[in-house]
Amino acid sequence: MIRPSNRLVAYKTITLTVLFATTLISNAWTEQIATEVDNVFADLQKPGSPGCALGVYRDGKVIYSKGYGLASVELDAPITPETVFDIGSTSKQFTAASILLLEQQGKLSLNDEVRKYIPELPDYAKNGGHKITILNLLNHTSGLRDYLALLELEGLNGDSVTTDDDALSILVRQKQLNFSPGNEWRYSNTGFFLLSVIVKRVSGMTLREFASKNVFQPMGMTHTHFRDDHTMLIPHRALAYDRGEKSGYKLNVSYFEQLGDGAVHTSVQDLAKWDENFYSVQIGGKSFLAELQERGKLNSGKVLDYAKALFIGDYRGLHTVRHGGAWGGYRSELLRFPDQHFSVACLCNLSDTTPGRRADRVADIYLGTLMKPAKPSALPPEKARATPAVSLSAAQLAPLTGTYRNAAEGNVARVSIENDKLQWEIFGKKFGLRALSPTQFVPVDFPVDAELTFELDTNHAVRDMKISGNEEIAATYQPVTEFRSSAGEVSAYAGDFRSDELGVVYQFAVVDGKLSLVAISDVAGILRTGVPTPAALRPTITDEFEISNLGATADFLREAKRDIMGFNFDAGGTPGIEFLRIASTGRK
Repeated sequence: MIRPSNRLVAYKTITLTVLFATTLISNAWTEQIATEVDNVFADLQKPGSPGCALGVYRDGKVIYSKGYGLASVELDAPITPETVFDIGSTSKQFTAASILLLEQQGKLSLNDEVRKYIPELPDYAKNGGHKITILNLLNHTSGLRDYLALLELEGLNGDSVTTDDDALSILVRQKQLNFSPGNEWRYSNTGFFLLSVIVKRVSGMTLREFASKNVFQPMGMTHTHFRDDHTMLIPHRALAYDRGEKSGYKLNVSYFEQLGDGAVHTSVQDLAKWDENFYSVQIGGKSFLAELQERGKLNSGKVLDYAKALFIGDYRGLHTVRHGGAWGGYRSELLRFPDQHFSVACLCNLSDTTPGRRADRVADIYLGTLMKPAKPSALPPEKARATPAVSLSAAQLAPLTGTYRNAAEGNVARVSIENDKLQWEIFGKKFGLRALSPTQFVPVDFPVDAELTFELDTNHAVRDMKISGNEEIAATYQPVTEFRSSAGEVSAYAGDFRSDELGVVYQFAVVDGKLSLVAISDVAGILRTGVPTPAALRPTITDEFEISNLGATADFLREAKRDIMGFNFDAGGTPGIEFLRIASTGRK
């Protein structure tokens, strides 16, 4: 029998001790990371709250996944990594992928004119304008009006059941574009809805069927599909919620059946497989992935931050590819750091959960040592809600208050003081403002990262209010003086107004001294119930009123005799919808 030497025994003992200590350190680090990540979702872990599912992916593996909150408040059913969510506009990348696969199959070209496949669309190029191509749809450079905004103005909302035919019928009635194709970038759901129609007409399969056969099934995404039937039963599905006006929650799910711009239902576990395809190239090939992530260009040559359903940018100095989604009470974000082979998926079923910010914070925890220092505007929400970093007096805040208007879009924003703090009202909602300096502010609980900067003139009066952030929200607003009119003068704007583009009649009347939208009906006089009425209109500039619950402004037009003849509607980034005064109609 050979006995081990004392030196060998000591060596093995030391090795085992080092391995044991390393394991303890590794476990402690992992537990610390998990605790920090869980703290990002601490506000959603109180009893009875909806919440989010989180997936963290690195080097092709799910390194952390967890559910926070309830998938069903009614059933007290918890969210898990297998819970299925509607991911809203994060779905768009699967529509883009389907189009590129059809291109690979030789069934279409991205440079094809859209009317080749959807000839019922108006020929906007007949007077010498640019033709709308499939590439324009993919890059949001088509100029087409957003059909979701149009449906809402028509008196429909997410509680209504709508189909492809409903969406197409309103699009073919539009008389003009927002801009000439390729001249500008403006986010529009219309393009991706039309892409779903193209998929159906080219392949003979619905987008749901095509994506299932060519994308989801090959990658083993067994719990993922486009939902095109509002009566479908979806295993492990989370319902979606808004906060109640007083307390608790209220259901907010959609019954829309059209696809392309949204409607993918999936889980963080399934999204890991799609995310890994950007490295493993299981479907499509390298050229497919390169084309999917190729940034768009305008006619001027300007390169966009938007590719084909993906925002290309950086976060704290690291290259990122990402897209978020919001539909009903669902919210989502898929954030990828390609150079680090690291991604975060955050899917939520409560409308104010801001998954994009939560994904950023999770990335901070794992990749923070590789990142540049965070900007003040990127502070966690709980810190943003705390006492402002800069304390400003009432005398400093007062000059910033008032009404501001973006002349290019017709959007209106208002700044006021409540409880000694600035409040910012925009798109029909109010947000607190956290001061970074006497002229720089960050909106609290705003759905995307943004900063407000008030630029002053030589007399220290506000010249501009600039909103910085992504391309969707960046804009400049000028201060305006709200026009005032007597009750008698307001009555001049009352009456019935018809839009052939929307196929509806709006009825305005004076209620309690204010001009109000009291009814929306179709041209046959049948009331639409999708928009709450009566809704008081708020004056902005001369002959213009804001309808806050529609996020729209009505710019009234006068005849030579100064009588009101109609108005142009600007809503949801959709300007110039024409309404003309008609004789009063009976309503049913």
